[in-house]
Amino acid sequence: MKDNKTDEEISAKISFMSFIVPAFAEAYKMPIPTAFKYLKKYGGWDFLTEHWWALHTDNDLWAIHAIYEVCYKNGGMR
Repeated sequence: MKDNKTDEEISAKISFMSFIVPAFAEAYKMPIPTAFKYLKKYGGWDFLTEHWWALHTDNDLWAIHAIYEVCYKNGGMR
């Protein structure tokens, strides 16, 4: 059974994800690997993978802040 996602949608998701993690790292003054681990540990990655379509239409700063808020609510540091 073939997945319903198109190559274009998969490409857009990969593009956004590879943009937003370094942007998150820069915004919160973290090395990229640390930011990725932080996102994984505190639920930001799951939120990002589930809601990337909505987040990618938002202003970059708002999207980064929304991801950070999810992490904070899951025990991440302020």
